[in-house]
Amino acid sequence: MATIRAPRHSLRAVTAGGITAALLLTAGGCGGASSGHSTASAGTKGGNAAPAKAPEATTYATLSGAPADTTPEGATDGLVVHPTSPAPVFDRPAGHRFATLPTAELGGPTWVPVVETSGDWRRVLLPSRPNGATGWVPGTALKTAHTPYTVRVDLTRKRLVLERSARPVGRWPVAIGDAKTPTPTGRTFVMATLAPAKKTPSPIVLPLGTHSATLDTFGGGPGTVALHGWPDTSVFGKAVTHGCVRVPADALKALSRVPLGSLVFITA
Repeated sequence: MATIRAPRHSLRAVTAGGITAALLLTAGGCGGASSGHSTASAGTKGGNAAPAKAPEATTYATLSGAPADTTPEGATDGLVVHPTSPAPVFDRPAGHRFATLPTAELGGPTWVPVVETSGDWRRVLLPSRPNGATGWVPGTALKTAHTPYTVRVDLTRKRLVLERSARPVGRWPVAIGDAKTPTPTGRTFVMATLAPAKKTPSPIVLPLGTHSATLDTFGGGPGTVALHGWPDTSVFGKAVTHGCVRVPADALKALSRVPLGSLVFITA
């Protein structure tokens, strides 16, 4: 595996005809009107043998057979990986293949956090439904990097803390999901950085590898939860969104420098 510097954000401008997942924001916030979402499944046992159609592990997919994250509060050493070519994803090392990890996600490079290692295999968090989905990827075709950053969202205190090398470097009040559309808890990661063509309500949107548990779609996207700004500062410290986390302008500026694949812990 090649080792490189921690991945930096590359802002992608988004237009009305572009990436639909960027349409996470409206005057009402994030989330979406309920509608069905499809479930993808495919499988092959052993090694890298390819099934006829292995679904891509993207924010749009719902994967069948993905093992759940069993340590949602577990810290890591910051190892993140990027597939140099579409990588097969298994339920265990050399086990049952159920997906493919693409090289790009929402128009930018795919970087996912490693939560477990076994020999040359890496267990990673996936950006697909169900929330907390993981998978094992062979390390032979992966670039690796380390990120010193961790984002922690405390839903009870309605507060976000940004850590670098396990030390807090910023604390901010935030707005979170309301009682009917709560922000999902668990261990996830910074999946992408988007720069919408329309800068209001937020000039930057940071989609995470998790989804609303109560809403399936939003604005043409798959109900992806995101960190983003908000022009009305009176919302901070309140539970008023459809599941996303609204952050102050200085917090958004700091978060925009956090490498892709960095862990985000959302706790109640």
